[in-house]
Amino acid sequence: MTVGEPAPSPLLDYEPQWQQTLQWQPTPEQQTLFQRVYEAILQGNQQMNLTRLTDPDTFWEKHLWDSLSGLAPWLTSIGAPAWATARATARVIDIGTGAGFPGLPAAIAFESWQITLLDATQKKVRFLTESAESIGLKNVRAIADRAEFLAHQPSHREQYDLALLRAVGPVPTCLEYALPLVKVGGVAVLYRGQWSDEDSRNTAAVAQQLGGKLLSVASSQTPLTQGVRHCVYVGKHTLTNEDFPRLPGIPAKLPLTPQN
Repeated sequence: MTVGEPAPSPLLDYEPQWQQTLQWQPTPEQQTLFQRVYEAILQGNQQMNLTRLTDPDTFWEKHLWDSLSGLAPWLTSIGAPAWATARATARVIDIGTGAGFPGLPAAIAFESWQITLLDATQKKVRFLTESAESIGLKNVRAIADRAEFLAHQPSHREQYDLALLRAVGPVPTCLEYALPLVKVGGVAVLYRGQWSDEDSRNTAAVAQQLGGKLLSVASSQTPLTQGVRHCVYVGKHTLTNEDFPRLPGIPAKLPLTPQN
C-alpha cells in the first residue's frame, strides 16, 4: 500500500462458515496467506481493473469461498465421490484466471499442487507472477497465452489433472478450452450460477465430442448472501481430437452444440 494509505481491513476467518459449507477450514498460516492475497489485490487495483469486489466480506465470499467451493470434493475425503480421488500432488490449470481466482486460493489450500494461472493479458500475468512471489506461493506460475494456443503445445496438451474455469464464458466454450488440456482421468471444474436439467443434457453432449463425460453437478448456497451456485464436474475419459480447440476466437464465437 502507498505511504499514508490506511491498511486494509483484516479478513475474518469465518471458521463456522468454512466448516458448515465445505467441511474444511484454513489453518492460521493459510488464513495469513488469504490476507496477503487480499492486500495484493487491493494494491493491484490501483494500477488495473482486477475486481470490484473489495469489501472484506464480499471478497471472502465471492472470491475465496467461491473458489474453494468448486474444489470441495478434494478438500475432504468424507463423502467424496469416487471420481474425486485423493491427489497428494496434482497439476492444475486455472484458465482465464483474471485476478487469480480460483487459482490463488487453490494454491493456498493445496500446497502440494502445482498451479498454473493462464490469462491472455500480459499485464495481469505480470501482476500475478509478482504477487505469488511476494505472498510466498512457490507452487504457482503464471502464463500469458490463450487456451486455444496452449492446448496445442505438447508440454501442456492433456497434461493437467484438473482444469478450473470461473467466469470465462458459455459452458461449450469452457469445455473446448479445458478438455484438450486435461489428461485422461482428469477433471474440468466449471463454476456456474443458475443451472437446469437442459444445461446438463447439453453439457454431456458437448463434452462427449471432446472426450469428456459429465460426472456431477453440485448445487450450493453462498454462506453470507444465500446466492445460488453450481459447480459442474466433467471427467476426461478419451483423448481429445486434435482439431480441438479450434483457432483463437472461434470457440467463443461459434460454441459447439449438441448437434455438431
